Amino acid sequence: MSKSLAALKSNLILLVRSWMGALLTQMLGPRVTAVVVDTDYGRFAIAPEDYEIGHRLRKNGIYGQTELHILDPYLTPQARVLIVGAHIGTLAIPIAQKVAQVVAIEANPATYSLLQMNLALNGITNCQGIEIAASNQTETLEFLINRANSGGTKRVPKLKKFIYYYDKPETQKIQAVSLDEYLADRDFEVILMDIEGSEYFALLGMQRLLSKAQVLMVEFLPHHLSNVSGVTVAEFVGAIAPHFSSLQIPSQEVVLTAPDFVSHLEAMADAQQGDDSIVFTKD
Repeated sequence: MSKSLAALKSNLILLVRSWMGALLTQMLGPRVTAVVVDTDYGRFAIAPEDYEIGHRLRKNGIYGQTELHILDPYLTPQARVLIVGAHIGTLAIPIAQKVAQVVAIEANPATYSLLQMNLALNGITNCQGIEIAASNQTETLEFLINRANSGGTKRVPKLKKFIYYYDKPETQKIQAVSLDEYLADRDFEVILMDIEGSEYFALLGMQRLLSKAQVLMVEFLPHHLSNVSGVTVAEFVGAIAPHFSSLQIPSQEVVLTAPDFVSHLEAMADAQQGDDSIVFTKD
């Protein structure tokens, strides 16, 4: 299949998902802001229109099992975990059941409300939700509030590609902070980050937190770096590499040392290969 036909097929799939989510919302009525599903990790309230994570939970009752499996050795009863981009809590809630403390940061106001609801539904008392965006400084950012994929909510991209706008997202002003400043009195052994292209700026604003952490799990999608943040792979890695010595790329089943971080991730970017959860660790 040619690249143009593959792109057309991908765009059609996105449009169908958006249409199906909108249809379900219309069928349920304007006063239904969430539906509740029983999953393998607890009970979750999800937005009816969400046809990504929400659809997977409705259909399969599971999401994030790969990430949880990778993190399991680090999720000790004493561990403190920071999740930047917690969404509705699909990782925060099962993690909180294993560790001492979780701080879950979510920028999308509607999604944050569902996160708080899900913490209550599952009786989670050791997870603090915070409604804020992570950046390299205190600022107000323009965010796309996606509907069909609420987990795709992101700062307004540098390049306006169809994949970010297919569900006609609203634009909303969101307060952002440096997490080193906002969490000045906190340290975490484990940090998870999935913020749809804002990773580079968030990482710049949390150098102290990274220096204290033993593990960083972060999404690596080349189109987010180039189209959303407008940064290079080398710049992205430069915000991480001083603090970690090893990198695991689960999708490729490889483990790298620091000298190879940039070259390997650049080769992935050139091939338009990403990974939902690359993992940096200290020796």
